[in-house]
Amino acid sequence: MFTGIIGTLGRFQRYGRGQAELIVEAPGAAGRSEIGGSVAVDGVCLSVVRQDGSNLVFNLSGETRARTTLGLLRPGAVLNLEWPLTLAAPLNGHLVSGHVDYVATVKRVVPKRPGRRLVLSLPAEFRPFFVVKGSAAVNGVSLTVAALGPSAFEVELIPVTLETSNLAALRAGAAVNVECDMFGKYVYNWASQRSR
Repeated sequence: MFTGIIGTLGRFQRYGRGQAELIVEAPGAAGRSEIGGSVAVDGVCLSVVRQDGSNLVFNLSGETRARTTLGLLRPGAVLNLEWPLTLAAPLNGHLVSGHVDYVATVKRVVPKRPGRRLVLSLPAEFRPFFVVKGSAAVNGVSLTVAALGPSAFEVELIPVTLETSNLAALRAGAAVNVECDMFGKYVYNWASQRSR
């Protein structure tokens, strides 16, 4: 379980064993990750299989490659990294599972001083899980839904988010991992089952 508050930025090095492993340079990660432990990488919960100096090596399943952006990385790509929530840590963002719901396309990036606004695609099947002022995780970053339409949602990026995540580099056409608010999904599922 995560909070959507990015701990540090990593850099994609390469794939290993075909594309079965993801190798990420993660300065400052030494001692923070144990073998078998979880780390959210661009919002995707992955298990550490080994540590090689400042590099973390993760398993990367075919399912993960198919449902996230992690199978499309180029060497040097900057990745958001977050270590799991502990019971002693404050819940600063919102509860994030690291299970990506879909890959969105950035439709527009709108300057809005002192930050900017992102307009992201929203497939119809995920629309019920979004509400204005609700939460969504974009590349693992906890964000508030600022506006909502039938096929897009918008989020504000404040300066601290632009400084501490890879969202500052996004341009129109970029692909991002989106996780809908988990409580919204559970409530929608519960209400749907009751109405049958």
